[in-house]
Amino acid sequence: MNKITHSTLDIIFYMIAFVVIQLLTNVIFGVVSLWHEGQTWAAIAQALAHGTMTMPTKMLVANMVASSLLTIILFKLYRWAPVSRVWLASHPWTTLAWVGMLAVGTILPSEWIIEQLPTSMPSATEQLLQSIMKEPTGYLAVGILGPVAEEMVFRGAVLRTLLNLFSQKSHWWAILISAVLFGAIHFNTAQFAHALPIGLLLGWMYYRTGSILPGLLFHWVNNTVAYLMFNLMPQLGDGKLIDLFHGSSHSLGMGLFFSVCIILPCLFQLNMRMKKG
Repeated sequence: MNKITHSTLDIIFYMIAFVVIQLLTNVIFGVVSLWHEGQTWAAIAQALAHGTMTMPTKMLVANMVASSLLTIILFKLYRWAPVSRVWLASHPWTTLAWVGMLAVGTILPSEWIIEQLPTSMPSATEQLLQSIMKEPTGYLAVGILGPVAEEMVFRGAVLRTLLNLFSQKSHWWAILISAVLFGAIHFNTAQFAHALPIGLLLGWMYYRTGSILPGLLFHWVNNTVAYLMFNLMPQLGDGKLIDLFHGSSHSLGMGLFFSVCIILPCLFQLNMRMKKG
């Protein structure tokens, strides 16, 4: 088996493992939830067959936590996503501060791009995310464990394998493919449009540092801000980005311009500080 075939199979395996873990925990927690509600085994089997299982929000959060934990444990245990402290040992605290600022700067433009798409997030997916965000324990799934699991899979495993497959001159192909896979795994256009450019940034940072830590920090800041905004400003949950600026398109434009003024110096600083090798 040649290197290309072996690497391709590895990447397919990582993706399948990631999806299967989520499906497995969905089934387990769905069955437990229906059984706890007093459903018969025949009704549970029918719900499984038709894909109509529902879970209360707390059980849904527990499902997501279990899925992320299982992913983290397996990818760490079998070294599919090797964890190293080499980059962290260089004490890159200033670099990490710029990463956090970059994450804050991308939030408004990302949301604006999503709103320009002809198709929005499916209502079922949106309601699912909103119900999770309303739970205090939902932050554990969305803000902490979710980013860790996704960074280990898509940067620590998938992108690492792709970078070993492509030459140094072709590293952007590896980053692009990993970003596309990262976006596609969300299974809807709106989240794909958000995850693709973010995946390119996360992939670039991994390529430069060989560590998932910068991407993990970026991911954590992004999800944490989204969680805080949803809970501190619930009136925006069903609205548009312009509602954050009291309906003023001028203020929205200034907000986007200010975001760009954050993004550009952050990218400049990170390009200097994240020297390959």
